[in-house]
Amino acid sequence: MHWITIIFFGIAANLDNLGIGLAYGVKKTKVPLSSNFTIAAISMIVTYLSIMIGSTLIDYITPHKAKFVGNLMLCAIGLYTIISYKFSCTTSAENLEGIDKDRNNIITFREALVLGLILSINCLGSGIAIGANGISAIWTVISIGFFSILTFAIGDHFGLLLSKTFIGKYSTVISGLILIFIGIFEISI
Repeated sequence: MHWITIIFFGIAANLDNLGIGLAYGVKKTKVPLSSNFTIAAISMIVTYLSIMIGSTLIDYITPHKAKFVGNLMLCAIGLYTIISYKFSCTTSAENLEGIDKDRNNIITFREALVLGLILSINCLGSGIAIGANGISAIWTVISIGFFSILTFAIGDHFGLLLSKTFIGKYSTVISGLILIFIGIFEISI
């Protein structure tokens, strides 16, 4: 079992959630547990579907080639994440602050649906790569859900404190580096 990959993938895919949670925490916008679970469920569904797509690659090319392509995709997605952060004028956290449409400082179920869909986009390509590597879909999806709930809860609760830390400032870059690490790690085993 690829436990290290599953855990690191769960963390990397949800560091954006930490950044958004931090932004909401600083502005005292609450993400209730039901909304947090909604966001996690959407990420889990999107991840599962993308892993299933990736796992079908194995039917059309050899497992070795599928694994190699999957690992290259992870590295490419990680590199793209870092480059897009470097050249971005605004962070994703600032772009997603407008999700709270009713301005009540609470992310409602409907707002959580939109936020979950936006945040799950980063699971698409990586999920396909994970599926191409033949890594357990169920454990990866559980990891995604667990770290989604955890990172949002931490960010929302400790927003002001954590937003000033290295992890809070560079969560997107750290996420990209972890994806590159996963791709290199999986190539080496």
